[in-house]
Amino acid sequence: MTDGPLATLPPTMARPLTLLLVRHGQTVWNAAGLMQGQTPHVPLTPLGRSQAEAAAEMLTRLSPGALVSSDLLRAVQTAEYCARATGLPIVRTPALREQGYGILEGRPSRELWDVVDWADAHWSAEGGESLAELHGRVEAYLQDLCADPPADVIALVTHGDTIRAIQAVVAGLGPDAMPAVTPANGSVTRLEYCP
Repeated sequence: MTDGPLATLPPTMARPLTLLLVRHGQTVWNAAGLMQGQTPHVPLTPLGRSQAEAAAEMLTRLSPGALVSSDLLRAVQTAEYCARATGLPIVRTPALREQGYGILEGRPSRELWDVVDWADAHWSAEGGESLAELHGRVEAYLQDLCADPPADVIALVTHGDTIRAIQAVVAGLGPDAMPAVTPANGSVTRLEYCP
């Protein structure tokens, strides 16, 4: 029977998703101190491959049921270690790319402290993407993921600023309140997401 107060209750909430956020291993440009952004072709260093292997070993203990990666080379190379360790296929998506820095990509990071307005979530370099745009991209992706999750535990292989944006979205924070600390290369961060 649907008469009475029960008819007005909201539908039951879906189970929360467990997100395992894997930051790619160190790259040639990380080691050289260059701004990467969405530059697609930057490979892992030998240290980065070791970091990716360690992250993959950690994932096996956390038992993800799906593996999704940014489509940028450094993330895909890291995800390949995760795929071998877990036996999961890699699903690639541009939604998990790093923040785009446009014309600043490939420049030494130390030169950018006087160029980038780090305090303004709406600032972007020419041809790039603001933190607000990154946050919006990540938020839309997570909403789509929750609408049709491939598993209850999902490994997302991605990038430092993207992880910070995911952390903000999961915590219900806007782009102006993203965490200040970027997770280390090869780290695995576990979050429970219940939108």
